[in-house]
Amino acid sequence: MIDTINDFLWTYVLVAVLLGAGLWFTIRTRGVQFTEFGEMLRLLVRSGRKYDKQSDRHLPKGKTISSFQAFAVSLASRVGTGNIAGVAIAIAMGGPGAVFWMWVVAIIGSSNAFIESTLAQLFKVRGDHSYRGGPAYYISKGIGSRGYAVTFAILITITFGLAFNSVQANTIALALENTFGTSTLVTAVCLTALSLTIIFGGIQRIARFNEWLVPVMALFYIMLALYVVATRISMLPHILKLIIDNAFGLEQAMGGSIGMAMIMGVKRGLFSNEAGEGSTPNAAATAAVSHPVKQGLMQTLGVYVDTMVVCTATAFIILCSGLYDSGLTGIVLTEAALSCEIGSFAKYFLTTAVTMFAFSSIIANYYYGETNLQFISHSRILVVGFRITVGTIVFLGSLAALDLVWALADITMALMTLCNIIAILILGRYAISSLDDYRRQRHRGLDPQYKSSTISSIENKTECW
Repeated sequence: MIDTINDFLWTYVLVAVLLGAGLWFTIRTRGVQFTEFGEMLRLLVRSGRKYDKQSDRHLPKGKTISSFQAFAVSLASRVGTGNIAGVAIAIAMGGPGAVFWMWVVAIIGSSNAFIESTLAQLFKVRGDHSYRGGPAYYISKGIGSRGYAVTFAILITITFGLAFNSVQANTIALALENTFGTSTLVTAVCLTALSLTIIFGGIQRIARFNEWLVPVMALFYIMLALYVVATRISMLPHILKLIIDNAFGLEQAMGGSIGMAMIMGVKRGLFSNEAGEGSTPNAAATAAVSHPVKQGLMQTLGVYVDTMVVCTATAFIILCSGLYDSGLTGIVLTEAALSCEIGSFAKYFLTTAVTMFAFSSIIANYYYGETNLQFISHSRILVVGFRITVGTIVFLGSLAALDLVWALADITMALMTLCNIIAILILGRYAISSLDDYRRQRHRGLDPQYKSSTISSIENKTECW
């Protein structure tokens, strides 16, 4: 039943909706993901040095989350099993052509990421310890539908807090068992204890944890991948030809594998980069910035880092090894491929990397669930209950079957993505107006500052501006 629902959603609905919305926003923003790439890099460097000028005036000192910290939290959710195990699954099931469709989802879908994160900043609210926001908040304030907003909040709480965390826990358990022979029960107990320790510390602890862990681990993994690319650079033309041929080749079209490549590329690409899914806006909203567009651009850059850099690195390693049609899949395929390139050391490094990536994703995913749960109700008992439930799911996910946890995650991801895409298509004009204002100020040589009166039609709905 789960597979039947997944096939319908991903074959007939999600591909058209995601790419259609991405193309629409690419046109309406005049290619923001291309034209503002230099500005994204400038903002990244600037955000790593200091808080934004006059951006933390709404919260007590020490309670704000910097633009870079919010970027790191969202990157922690993005960079995880999707980049290592997910890419391997896509290639094993959809062939090398799936990589091409992952690129398409990233390039076109990054405009969705810009719109949703800018909207999250526009409609964010003041929380007890930081700003809060995301699709539930901009649906409620922008569209004015509490029921619609609650529906999304429930879906993302289930998807990230429960389904996705079971996937992350499952990948950690499989990797440790395959490499070190660690019992999945031992992994389940330790992982649950560590997760609960951090998530009971709140968003500041989550932000601090991900601020240093994700960049360091991603850098090490990318350096290793670049080493493989450098040593096998002569294979690069062959790998690119293999990807393109499998994405569009006549033989593949006759055999029906192009459709599978597209579906797997879109499905696993979305799981990894989350563009348009409605998840990263929850992290984007926490940032203290002087203009909503700043964080929108930062989150757009995150899509490129996730897919065009980390996912592509994994794909290159797998395709260079020639093991993509060996029958292996998931983290086991990636480990085997990397071992072919750099020796047995690879599996130990990769197991450590995927454990760190997946664990940071568990922590970030939990926050997405909590912020939406607090949108539904401010009950402290409900939040504590959710934290305990997340711990339980992490424990059970470590012991569950691989196919089941991925299939459940795909269904809930598809439903929440549909809810979010509809919302940003309705509200996208406000993000586009903000972008126009940002560009005008930058053209005059100013550091853009947003005022509530900038978009008069929502002036009384933007609490923090």
